[in-house]
Amino acid sequence: MSDAAQPTAAEVRAAAEAVKTALDRHLAAVERRSGEEDPAVYDAFNQLAAAAEAYDELLYDRYDEVTPFEIPGTEDSMPPYTGPEEPSALSVLIRRDYSVAEPQRLMAQARRVEAADEEGVAAEASGTVHGALGLLFGEFEPDEIASRHKEFGLEEGDSTLWVTAADETADPGEWLEAPFDQADPELVVCRFDVSAVFDDEYDDGLDDDDDADVDDETDDEADDDEGGVGAGELDEDLDTDLDDDLDPDEDAEPARLEADR
Repeated sequence: MSDAAQPTAAEVRAAAEAVKTALDRHLAAVERRSGEEDPAVYDAFNQLAAAAEAYDELLYDRYDEVTPFEIPGTEDSMPPYTGPEEPSALSVLIRRDYSVAEPQRLMAQARRVEAADEEGVAAEASGTVHGALGLLFGEFEPDEIASRHKEFGLEEGDSTLWVTAADETADPGEWLEAPFDQADPELVVCRFDVSAVFDDEYDDGLDDDDDADVDDETDDEADDDEGGVGAGELDEDLDTDLDDDLDPDEDAEPARLEADR
């Protein structure tokens, strides 16, 4: 950076003062917070992060120095909350991604739904993947599908849940034509994300040598346990059970896998 583009010492000093002010404001908001999701604390947090980031950049540009602060990435963070301080209504927006890992299992489960349909409304829809998906999502609640996704031949992808605030509840049928157009990030009170990216980041921080030691110890213990069930035998038993579940001619209901909730 050229000398002409460098910030002045006064600008750096002003940025430092802004950090101090934001820090005091954040502490005051925390001391007065009304609950775990107090929007005033959230707003003060974002202001402090922005002030610290601005100071860090100016300090580096002027003096080639950095701060010890870890500034949250602006690209991945939500914008400051601008909704009502005391919302009287809320919307819960949920997105869950799946991949169809086992189409035959999916359609077999759909055939079970057809077989149990006494009125015959679901007849022959299980012959295609999209028809089977329509049957299963029409028969089961989304939360049940999420907990039993492997049983339905699905593999989980990313998911997110947004809780957004509003001044009043929408009129019946008001947003049904475009239900997600009003997903304003500035009205999000809180959000919860699940992604394999987080698992990858955690795994990257593990020591490979430690993992190898743990694996060796586990293998040794398994070899010493002569009375235990071998991995091959366990896999074979599981495959047999799954094949039984996939038989569309059986009258019995599919065994529900125990889900981690």
